[in-house]
Amino acid sequence: MRYFTLIVSLVCMAFAATSAKADKRVAFVVGNGTYKNVAQLPNPPIDAKAIAGALRNVGFEVVEGSNLTRDKMTERLLDFGKRAQGADVAVFFYAGHGIAISGTNYLLPVDADIKSEMDVKLGAAINIDLTLEQTMGDAKVKLVFLDACRDNPFAAKIKSNSATRSVNVQTGLAEMKSGEGTLIAFATGPGQTALDGTEGGNSPFTRALLANITQPGVEIQQAMTKVRAQVNEETNKGQLPWGHTNLIGSVYLNGAPAPAAPGAAPSAPAVAAVTPGSEVEVEFWRSIKDSNKPEELQAYLTNYPNGQFRPLALSRMAALESGKTDKDSQTRNLTTGIDPATFTAESSQLTEDQIGLDKGQRRDVQRRLNGLGFDNKVTGAFNESTRSVIKRWQAARGYPASGYLNKLQHKALLTEIVATTPTASSSDEEPKQRRRASSGGGGGGGGGYQQQRSHGPDPAGAGRFIGGVMGGMLR
Repeated sequence: MRYFTLIVSLVCMAFAATSAKADKRVAFVVGNGTYKNVAQLPNPPIDAKAIAGALRNVGFEVVEGSNLTRDKMTERLLDFGKRAQGADVAVFFYAGHGIAISGTNYLLPVDADIKSEMDVKLGAAINIDLTLEQTMGDAKVKLVFLDACRDNPFAAKIKSNSATRSVNVQTGLAEMKSGEGTLIAFATGPGQTALDGTEGGNSPFTRALLANITQPGVEIQQAMTKVRAQVNEETNKGQLPWGHTNLIGSVYLNGAPAPAAPGAAPSAPAVAAVTPGSEVEVEFWRSIKDSNKPEELQAYLTNYPNGQFRPLALSRMAALESGKTDKDSQTRNLTTGIDPATFTAESSQLTEDQIGLDKGQRRDVQRRLNGLGFDNKVTGAFNESTRSVIKRWQAARGYPASGYLNKLQHKALLTEIVATTPTASSSDEEPKQRRRASSGGGGGGGGGYQQQRSHGPDPAGAGRFIGGVMGGMLR
């Protein structure tokens, strides 16, 4: 009898090993950065290479590519579709430029030259929904990661060449729903734009994916909650990844936790969403509970419709909505006299380069943002933190929020009345005497950030006095 039991055990072990070996995992990983007709992105190829390596390490067969033209992307997608047939897990990762028109998302090959909506519909860009359906529809589990929520580089062209005013060209990507067994994760929320990261490194979203999704024994939904928290913290709450899931079981990319000891009570079967009150839900709520962005609170309600923090989320959304009227009134006062084109003109690295800001002017921009309550370091360098601050300022004023300036936005910033006392985040390079000087005298006349350096008689003192009084009244 003992020999029979041993034989049965060996057969079971062999069957388990065969099953594990038969687990079919396929991934499509592409990063496009060297665009021919719009500003280039330095990091997507680096992001794609890192993700491809991480997936290969946990047993994925990877169809990989960088800086692909329309024809090359189609070629890779056809290959991926064939390999993904009947796959247990299929992963789709794309980094690069994306575009959303009338609620439909498209990926942009490096040779894309889009001048109108018709160019998109005739195949200059790649329809994400159709692509996922055709390549991954047969896989049991489908994981989609889109680090493509950067600025739409063709938005201005499409709008100007559109034959109808009804065309809706969005900033960032539009919301997508996932089918059964699918998880879709965006680098940021619908209609928002994401940071590309420091040149030569990874984007914040890709960096968080690399740190979490292939951790041993970590379920993918728990990993994505950690991804959201990491990106939110790294970008000073300037970017919060968003997603939609219809997974119907637990998914592990690097091995499930060890089974319970013999005799232990069996665990409940895995379900699509983590049950309310779990550690994952609590961590998600902590990452957005102080947010002033309704879309971030809505992301919690979408993932946890019956969550334990639902009343708090609804209450905070109501509070934000009630304060919207006051905020709109303040925005109208701040933007009085602003060129109307400022509210529609797109901004990017290219438009900011066209301003030609030197280090001193960049420091001036940072000081002005500080004076307006958008706290950041005054260094003269526009790093990711400053980009996040500029993005918040743009959103607060109703300008297209990209984190980059254009000439109209820069002019608008110069006209705003700014508090002259530097904030605690000002650079330590600022001498204390200059800070004391800048805090005196008020903001007169033009209402910009001013440092008074004169120490002798002031022949125009009366004019500045009147300007200071008017500035104070306006403030």
